[in-house]
Amino acid sequence: MNKITKMLAYNGIVAALYIVITMLIQPIAFLGLQFRLPEMFNHLVIFNKKFFFGIVLGVFLANLFFSPMMWLDLIFGVGHTVISLLIAIFVGRYVKNIWARMMINSFVFSFMMFIIAIELEVAEVMIALDNPLSFWQNWLLMALGEFIVMAITAPIIYAIDKKMNFGKVL
Repeated sequence: MNKITKMLAYNGIVAALYIVITMLIQPIAFLGLQFRLPEMFNHLVIFNKKFFFGIVLGVFLANLFFSPMMWLDLIFGVGHTVISLLIAIFVGRYVKNIWARMMINSFVFSFMMFIIAIELEVAEVMIALDNPLSFWQNWLLMALGEFIVMAITAPIIYAIDKKMNFGKVL
């Protein structure tokens, strides 16, 4: 299998897994305190930046198919993912310890949830979303959910990497 075909196949698998897991946990994937388990795949760029495309595609399609605020999530959710992944890839150039990079990645994705909090503010105006929480409360809740998922799943992704070697698989 040539390199491009292999990269497309692996990224397709990542995107498909992101979509299927989002579908299975849909009731808790789009709440204020989001526990979107497929966010664990964000750690894949720590091992290999070529997973970027599969993660972004998975987020895009999951939001397209399952988000109650589809078009807003396509803009803000995908934007959050792209920006956070690019920061993780950039930091990875300077931080060599995998565990440190995974924790930094968890903090980056959590901190950047302010983008999703902005999305909720926009939704209140654009689609009359009834949201009793303030921007700061939304940000805190979403950052907390993101951090919990990414921190808990970091060892799982690390263990899978020990078997699959994500750094060399693509």
